[in-house]
Amino acid sequence: MVTMTRPLRTQTRRAAGLLVVGALGLLATACTDDTEWDAQRAAQQAAAPRIETSTMPTATAEELSAALTTTMARYDVAGAAVAVQDAELGEWVATAGVADRETDEPVTAQMEWPLRSATKSFTVTLLLQLVDEGEVSLDDTIDQWVDGVPNGDRVTLRQLADMTAGVPEYITDAFVEDFSADPGAAFTPQQLIGYALSEEPVSEPGEEHIYINTSTLLLGEVVEQVTGQSFEQALAARILDPLALADTTYPTEPDGWTTDHATGYQPDDDGQSAAPSNFTVFGAAGAMLSTLDDMLAWGPVLAEGDLLTGATQTERLVGSPLDEGPEYDAYAGGIGEIDGWWGHTGEGFGHTALVMHQPDRDATVVIFMNLSNAGDHVPTKLFREIAAILDEA
Repeated sequence: MVTMTRPLRTQTRRAAGLLVVGALGLLATACTDDTEWDAQRAAQQAAAPRIETSTMPTATAEELSAALTTTMARYDVAGAAVAVQDAELGEWVATAGVADRETDEPVTAQMEWPLRSATKSFTVTLLLQLVDEGEVSLDDTIDQWVDGVPNGDRVTLRQLADMTAGVPEYITDAFVEDFSADPGAAFTPQQLIGYALSEEPVSEPGEEHIYINTSTLLLGEVVEQVTGQSFEQALAARILDPLALADTTYPTEPDGWTTDHATGYQPDDDGQSAAPSNFTVFGAAGAMLSTLDDMLAWGPVLAEGDLLTGATQTERLVGSPLDEGPEYDAYAGGIGEIDGWWGHTGEGFGHTALVMHQPDRDATVVIFMNLSNAGDHVPTKLFREIAAILDEA
């Protein structure tokens, strides 16, 4: 069962909307029945992960391998790439399964993966850099940059960043109709925002904590207008180049793949099928691509605020549980908290992602899988097991 933060208004919108809703971070509930799950049997039947690197104690590494194996078997995940770095315990990098079910091409540690909503962590970081430079204030209202936003004279940049703005979602009847007519069409961020502007607000500004992708698209517009650069240029100049994230990109074309990658899968009536791919339907809310190595570098920077002032990072981490949205314990300014770790997740069009960091223990976990819309965000389920393993090691 796949549920959304807001019900689709027509069957047509539902049928097409499910193609994109996971990618936009709108999965809300789970459907896996623990009573029907035999973890030991599944682990015995599943192939063992391929260990790319392991400097961790043998027992810990074996527990990590077992957790990955059973999680993939439980959700029928085709392939995965996982990296764990811990200052005390060491490093563990593993791949498992296949990148493509038809060719049986294995997943490799060098593959390129969609970040989906983990892109939001970059977008909000760009905004907060502009705050530190005095170019904008988090208390500025969005109507200074984008006309026609419902409640735009009261919706602040802070509320857009922490998902309390209540602006409409852009997955509307019109968007679904246009996407369904031509899934390979290029959409501009302005077009995506335009779909939302004709809708009613989800809530009054600051009233509810609801995860809405339009919020981050609007912040992308602010970044472009304030910097005088395209989002892609600002991202490269301010984050990717300074951090030497050479394998992280922001595609601006529907087919944005540049290197080897895994085919994405999502459930259908026959089991699973290859998902469509169109990076332009996400913009600053979810279009980025990256690798294990680059996300291992990004996790600490994001969680510890290396690109921001201390005061701004402290303010960024002020959050609370979402009323509707992904499985975070709390969500703050373009960053979420899970079991005391900070980072971001992403999902959709057959791919899921997670990057989380624990500053106190200087540990980072990155997970990529080529399955979305499984009822649970599978990397989050695996991450919680990994975090517990590290705590007990």
